[in-house]
Amino acid sequence: MSKHYKVNEIKLMLTVFVLCFNVSFSQNKELKPTYRNLFLEAGYNKKAIQEKLSKAYSDLFEGPNRIYFKVEDSLGYVSDIKNKDIRTEGMSYGMMVAVQLDKKEVFDRIWRFSKTYLQHQTGPRKGYFAWSFNPKTMKQNSPGSASDGELYYVTSLLFAANKWGNDTGINYYKEARKILDAMWEKDGTGNIYHLINLKHKQISFVPEGKSYHWTDPSYHLPAFYEIWATYAKDGHDDFYRACADTSRVFLHRATHPVTGLNSDYTEFSGKPHPTPWMPPGFRYDSWRVPMNIAMDYVWYGKDKSWQEGYAKRFQNFLRSKGLDTYEDQFNLDGSKPEFILQAGTVKKLRHSIGLVSTAATTSLINKEKGSLDFVHAIWDAKLEPYEDGYFDPYYDGLLYLFSLMQLSGNYQIITPQ
Repeated sequence: MSKHYKVNEIKLMLTVFVLCFNVSFSQNKELKPTYRNLFLEAGYNKKAIQEKLSKAYSDLFEGPNRIYFKVEDSLGYVSDIKNKDIRTEGMSYGMMVAVQLDKKEVFDRIWRFSKTYLQHQTGPRKGYFAWSFNPKTMKQNSPGSASDGELYYVTSLLFAANKWGNDTGINYYKEARKILDAMWEKDGTGNIYHLINLKHKQISFVPEGKSYHWTDPSYHLPAFYEIWATYAKDGHDDFYRACADTSRVFLHRATHPVTGLNSDYTEFSGKPHPTPWMPPGFRYDSWRVPMNIAMDYVWYGKDKSWQEGYAKRFQNFLRSKGLDTYEDQFNLDGSKPEFILQAGTVKKLRHSIGLVSTAATTSLINKEKGSLDFVHAIWDAKLEPYEDGYFDPYYDGLLYLFSLMQLSGNYQIITPQ
């Protein structure tokens, strides 16, 4: 064996040792994330930043165009105004906003409503939630679940337990565990399954019937699984961490290598999944993927290299369509789609504030100086009716608020106080 070969062999052994040591060290010593205030870095002052965040919250939860409503003595709900219903998506989003911004009364009201009217207490769906509810008839529109609702419910409840404790009227940890424990009890009875497809370690579109066997990329929140692994303490921490890693790899496959776009629905392989109601394409659900990736980048940073490349591709694509004019639905290669998914009663491509907002969060990942253009774009955006009168304070508004929270450093892992 040559001397040169021995030297290379020793170098390789040392490299492997260092990598193994670093992995072991990182697993045993959780590093605290750095929550950047990108608005501050972009030149805006602290007072103006706080005022903008406060106004966005007030507009959605307190103002004349609010989407949050108090009912009865101690309940409240978030409504998808344009579709005239209450959705687990919006309810669980409302709870996450409330726990992040320390709005305990709002959080508690939304949870009590969810538990009283949406959560199934018996039967095969026990522990899961009806994804759509009619606030006029006070009846469920559909008993089935949309898996992302449960994902946000569990995570926000775990954060609430960490932030406020479990002895102020609601045992948040116990309620989070009820959802998780109920998931693990599912065995296919009534055609109801786990929220997470156990074979693929990926969240299902719906934990029911055939929809258990495909997914929605915007439901992939690897950072949330890391939270479950740390704070759920239900004996499945290794599984949740595996799900987090699987979701990160899935997003590599689901996003276009040039544009960074993903389809609203996909197979577990990342291949687009067509449905009877629409063909594959980047549409409303897909807007959430950029902010989810940005969250994972900031909170855990376990896939930084790929995420940084993704952010550059995604922002470069949008810039190529005009920073102030890019539309909100595309084929995955970036071309204009023949099929346009309507929002409420409106079928139209537009430069939507929802996508402007989530695109800006990827500036937390993209280290190129020009990426601050997207931060300035959300700063200048206004949550108000478009020129044609269309207005969606629910979906546009919530994505706008979430993005302001992320970009100002106010969307964080909440550890035990």
